Amino acid sequence: MKLLNVICSFAVLASSSLMAQNISIATGGTGGVYYPMGGGLANVLSKHVPGMQATAEVTGGSVDNLNLIGSGKPYVGFSMVDAALDAAKGQEKFKGRKVDVKTLLVLYPNRMHVVTTEATGIKTMADLKGKRISAGSAGSATEVMAFRLMEAAGIDPLKDVTRERLGVAESANALKDKKIDAFFWVGGLPTAAVTDLASTPGTKIRMIDHADAVGAMNKKWGNLYYADVIPQSTYSGMGTDNKMASVANILIANANKFTTSGRISVELEGLPGPETFRMWKISVLDTGAGIEPGALDSLFSPFVQADNQQHAKGVGTGLGLAIVAALARQMNGDVGVSSTPGEGSRFWFTFRSA
Repeated sequence: MKLLNVICSFAVLASSSLMAQNISIATGGTGGVYYPMGGGLANVLSKHVPGMQATAEVTGGSVDNLNLIGSGKPYVGFSMVDAALDAAKGQEKFKGRKVDVKTLLVLYPNRMHVVTTEATGIKTMADLKGKRISAGSAGSATEVMAFRLMEAAGIDPLKDVTRERLGVAESANALKDKKIDAFFWVGGLPTAAVTDLASTPGTKIRMIDHADAVGAMNKKWGNLYYADVIPQSTYSGMGTDNKMASVANILIANANKFTTSGRISVELEGLPGPETFRMWKISVLDTGAGIEPGALDSLFSPFVQADNQQHAKGVGTGLGLAIVAALARQMNGDVGVSSTPGEGSRFWFTFRSA
């Protein structure tokens, strides 16, 4: 079903005009999960979408990615949902500059790691007061969530700790070298940099419980966070399961539309077929500008414009339809379109299921 989510997402994205020969995937630092995941996505798109070259780009994380999405350049990217909401509302790190962002799909839970070692003597969140910590790199949603967690736990992140701004790999090395006492990191499981730290001879990590702060975080910021567990088996040396806070990761893109009013809807239809499998048809309907009949045949090629006026409203399919076509055909399906100028379009794809 995850692949179907991707196809539907890019079908809706097809209305965006991405006038470039390349697409960049905004990821994160090399020690986290976003970067290798982005590299895998870039490889799939470059391999299966004719004419497309996708590249995974190293960034500071969610906040940087949202700024890149807002630039209007051909980006998709990864973000934590709390940072994306801040960007959409123009608050916190995005104060006074809203980002037109939309969610393509929910990816996986991002788990807050509060990491220290037994040698520091830190056992609780309260023990962080007076310590030197890393709250995440500048431009990361780790920093956003770390501040919110510390405040919920009764710690002033600007006064009660000495704060560094390091990525996860740099944080792990700094803790190993005793340059900091603890660090915050929000990422998937397992995170390579934390795995490497936990496997270092003579180092025994300790993961600080903080799930009891989730209620206070949600009271202030909305129901974005939830209590979760990092299992004891995740990292070497963990004595017990770590009770912590999680937040969803999402794949994002620019939300600009080319119509000032109207709607987009999605329909699912079962098709007749052999008893051994079922065929399905998903249609995406919009009330946009519509497309002239002579332009329909080439719409599923990358970077096609339905109108030669570069700055015209409502024209251009960008990369979305080419991606949909490639993925649908990987699932033994097909794609098509019907459109009425001035009224809107119906884009559809079919796929087979067992």
